[in-house]
Parts: sequence; C-alpha cells; structure tokens
Amino acid sequence: MSRTSAEKAPVIIIDLQTNMFDGLVEPPLHEADLLTERARKVIDWARREGRAIAFVRHDGPEGDPLAPGEPGWPVWPALGQRDDEPTFSKTVRDSFSNPELGQWVESQGAPEVVILGAQTDFCIAGTVQGAIAAGLKVTVVSDAHSTLDQPQESAAAIIRRYNAQFAEAGVNLVTTEALTGSPAA
Repeated sequence: MSRTSAEKAPVIIIDLQTNMFDGLVEPPLHEADLLTERARKVIDWARREGRAIAFVRHDGPEGDPLAPGEPGWPVWPALGQRDDEPTFSKTVRDSFSNPELGQWVESQGAPEVVILGAQTDFCIAGTVQGAIAAGLKVTVVSDAHSTLDQPQESAAAIIRRYNAQFAEAGVNLVTTEALTGSPAA
C-alpha cells in the first residue's frame, strides 16, 4: 500500500457478524479466531493512524440468522466497535449498494479503501467490484477475509483463488503484518 495514495484510506469491515463466529446456527468462518485477531490488529492500527473505520452489516431476510434483530445479526462484539464508527447495512453482496457508504467514503477525502471481512467469495468480492466501479483504489487485507468450506473447494483454496483474482483486477493485496507492522497470528 503506497503511503501517498493511502494515507487517509478508510477501513471497511464487512459482515463480521456474530453468526459468522458463534457456531450456533452455522459453522464459524474458516480460521474464525485468527480472523478476529487480524481484524482487531487492523482496527487498532487504523485508530492509531487516525483513519476512519466503518462496519458493514448484512441484513438477511426474515427467518435468516442475519435478519435484523436475530442473535447472529450484530457486529461481532470481539471486534470492539466504537460508538463513533458507523455501521452501514446492505442486503446484497456489494456494500456500495448502500449509497450512504459511498457518501461516507467520499467524505473521508481518500481515493482508496481498505477492505477486510467476510465472505471472501460473496460480499468481499462484490464489494471489491463495487469499489472499483465507484472509481476507488482498493486494498484488500489478504489474510483478514474468510469464508466457509464448500463441497468442491476448501475455504483456504477459495481465499487463495480470490486473492489471485483480486490481484489480477488491480487490487493491492497486503497482509495484516505488512499493513500494521505487527506480526499476524
């Protein structure tokens, strides 16, 4: 991540909601504990650097574990979201489908965003595409997004495949350690 273009780049944390971690309704994300630790390192780094942080929360349909008001819907408490860090809702893969997120990013005065969260093959991929379509430079924290195993492909393989696709699309990939200067778990 070049320091000149990304000095103000806000951090967007996508769909790291209770259901993705607690294992009560669905299996936890691949390496959920490591993902939490890495997300916390990025959040702490962003706060030290004076960068804005926003959380995106998926609002599922009625009856879904991610439906508003369901126990799995809130942002994962272990991330330590502060009151002054906004939450933007969405109902589709692309977080930028919510125009309020785009307005918030624009208000930060940076041409770039830093993205992490879940799920790699759904909302991370969709948001990367949405950010690029909005004319933003994109940095993805390559070891701080995750998904679930699929019948034909492991979560680790999906993450590797999407990181390669992100790089081909011109996304800047950076590890938690390279971004924050502190060793990743």
